[in-house]
Amino acid sequence: MKISKEVKTGIVAIVTIAIVIYGFNFLSGKDILRSHSYIYCVYEKADGLIDASPVLVNGIKVGLVHKTNLIKYGNGYKVLATFIITEKINIPKKSWAKLVSLDLLGSKAVSIVFSDSKEYVKHNDTLLPDYEDDLKTSVDKRIAPLQKKAESLISSIDSVMQVVQEVLNANVRQSLISSFENIKLTLKNLQHASSGLDTLMTTQRSKVAVILSKIESISSNLEKNNEKITNILNNFSNISDSLAKSNIKSTIDHANLAITQADILLEGINNGKGTIGKLVKNDSIYNNLNRASNDLDLLLVDLREHPKRYVRFSLFGGKDKSKPKK
Repeated sequence: MKISKEVKTGIVAIVTIAIVIYGFNFLSGKDILRSHSYIYCVYEKADGLIDASPVLVNGIKVGLVHKTNLIKYGNGYKVLATFIITEKINIPKKSWAKLVSLDLLGSKAVSIVFSDSKEYVKHNDTLLPDYEDDLKTSVDKRIAPLQKKAESLISSIDSVMQVVQEVLNANVRQSLISSFENIKLTLKNLQHASSGLDTLMTTQRSKVAVILSKIESISSNLEKNNEKITNILNNFSNISDSLAKSNIKSTIDHANLAITQADILLEGINNGKGTIGKLVKNDSIYNNLNRASNDLDLLLVDLREHPKRYVRFSLFGGKDKSKPKK
């Protein structure tokens, strides 16, 4: 069977028209060869959302934006967005259709955020609207606190500069210069002192080594005699406890009384009272005692030389015919 040219031309035309229709629908977000469902969302505004914008779930494309329309809502208007879901996916009811930015140019997409509902949306159901801040709003939110801090910092710097300008007058500058000169001189003196100390340490290093060795020896001896030192400290502690328990106050009171009485006695002696006072203060008693001592000495000498004058003993009653010397 021979097909005529007219039939062939008609078939080509039909196929061409079908391809054009499919391409037009595909470019507008429809895939007539795949099953799909429609869901909706009403936005206050939909800046940057256009037909064929992607619909995402966890970053994966599951559909397209079919179209957006203005609808009358109260005294104003809102945006009705129609989504075509081309993937077989269960979307919980009361989920959010969140407008998100795709790039820095302001292009938008719809990201579906699932809710906790156990029921799923069906054909022609509606999702809840949600918005993500665009780049400008995000930058403004981040820049605003920094701007306030920068303004506050600039204001503080201005105040500080004013104070510095007021403080740093000629007299203050001269004082600062003098202070810096004094600091420089002090550092120079410290440098000289450090140099002198280094020299001293270098020259006296051997002596320092000897001193350290002696200190080490002392420390070693202390460590070896630690037990003895402990016993000594314990003995001191016992003595201290004994002294604390003894009646020291009474002893001190008696000693004070004895000292007071001795002071009174010495004062009487100095004033010539009593026998001892008269002996100390009266010269006549001393002279009499001195003369008596001399007389007694002469008597003893004469008694030693002429005992018969004082002791007469004779078996025959004889007399001493010698005459005493004057």
